Amino acid sequence: MPLLNQAVLGLQFLFLTSLSNAEDVFAHFMVQNSYSYTKADWAADIAAAQAIGIDGFALNTAVDSYEQTKYPDAFAAAEAVDFDLFISFDMTYEWEATDMVSLVKSYATSSSYYHWEGKPLVSTFGGDSDTNDFWNTFKTTLANEGISISLAPAFIDYRDPDEAAQMFSIFVAIDGFFNWWSWPADENANLTTDTDLAYKKALSAAGRTGPYIMSVSPWQFKELGDGQDWVEQCDTLWKYRWEQAVHDVEPDIIEILTWNDYGESHYIGDINPVVNLGDLAPLYVNGFDHSGWRIIAEHYITFYKNGSAPITEDRVVYWYRVYPNSITCSQGQLPRNSPFPEDAVFAFTMLTAAAHITLTVGESTTTFLAQEGVGISSVPFSKTDGQKPEIKIVRNGQTVKSGTGSKAISTTSCDYYNFNPFVGVVQ
Repeated sequence: MPLLNQAVLGLQFLFLTSLSNAEDVFAHFMVQNSYSYTKADWAADIAAAQAIGIDGFALNTAVDSYEQTKYPDAFAAAEAVDFDLFISFDMTYEWEATDMVSLVKSYATSSSYYHWEGKPLVSTFGGDSDTNDFWNTFKTTLANEGISISLAPAFIDYRDPDEAAQMFSIFVAIDGFFNWWSWPADENANLTTDTDLAYKKALSAAGRTGPYIMSVSPWQFKELGDGQDWVEQCDTLWKYRWEQAVHDVEPDIIEILTWNDYGESHYIGDINPVVNLGDLAPLYVNGFDHSGWRIIAEHYITFYKNGSAPITEDRVVYWYRVYPNSITCSQGQLPRNSPFPEDAVFAFTMLTAAAHITLTVGESTTTFLAQEGVGISSVPFSKTDGQKPEIKIVRNGQTVKSGTGSKAISTTSCDYYNFNPFVGVVQ
């Protein structure tokens, strides 16, 4: 994919239509990363999420010795501020149906447990390797206990639009569907809405009453060895995927992937120092702040819920990798799809009125006229080692705001392969 053309990237997008049936926004939360959490840690994450309009967390829960022990603090913190939670069973682990029933029973009556049309919502990551009988027994057992749930799983083997109707005919026990796939599938192209629209339509055609949940995500990169080394084409994903959600698909629920999955580099929450990231993830996570992406999320969440999102402050959110994709590093494995991400700094503009944006990286400079509203543009890395991007907002010949990236781009040496971007803000 060639570097996105300035004329295309400079185009601004003003939402002029209004939405109907706007629903709620959740962030996928990896309970695995709460091992050292106290109630105060949960409260801090919840406050940061609420500040941008997120309604709750989907609690990705695996089978281990501690994740369920974190639930009391999570629900106590959520109940204190009317924040919603629901269980998302990680079915890549060997869950016993009885244990799943027990966990739902324990928390479905909490004032913070999220309900879809009056029923506690339960979701998953995976689970399509289990039979329809498994899911029917799970639901029936809960119903016999007086808990009628709405089951909207993320069956990750179902991505092909042509298999949507077949999935609902096989899994008659499920009520809704969560499309996990919010990144391109190992191709140097933008993600389409084909999967979303097909499964949303099939859900309705099957007469199911559960929600269609659409995922949005800013990035996908992992460098953990043993075949877990990959990157997807995500340069402008955080903009266009949100616009697909709020403008084209209009799902019942939007789920952000993720709040805190640091290992896959798509976290939008702050990097909590109490989290044990293991041996390798810190090499590409620590110091790579993503909090600026929450500013973009807030804009689109506001639009999703209200049908409009006025810009009240000039800001530029920018992101960039600190190594070119062709560099040879001394440790790690060159990730799959490494040629896909462009060696460039990307700038998402949020302007109260038209202004010129100047992006400079070493010897490379791009200036474009950005209109009122939101837009995006980029400038390629130069060959100069140690370069830091500089961004200016210029209106009527005067620099209104400016900023410089805090991380230098190294073009000559690299200790560990890192395609995780640093995110900064001019505000």
